[in-house]
Amino acid sequence: MPSIFTTVGKQLRNHPALIPLFIFIGGGATMSVTYLCRLALKNPDVSWDRKNNPEPWNKIEPDQQYKLFSVNMDYSKLKKDRPDF
Repeated sequence: MPSIFTTVGKQLRNHPALIPLFIFIGGGATMSVTYLCRLALKNPDVSWDRKNNPEPWNKIEPDQQYKLFSVNMDYSKLKKDRPDF
């Protein structure tokens, strides 16, 4: 019984128009997994260690950007508007 990679390789040799489809679907899947990993590791709403850092959102500086993309916000000009806990 041939493996799935052998079968896909044969199909791609017979139908080369499928190659861009595999490239774009593979790239999209890679980018989505990368973004989900970034959200899980960098987002202050996610707390992996509740003993040492129970409230990670309080450790963010006012001028620290944690969003991936910001349209009209300049984080370097923000001032502290919240109390220290």
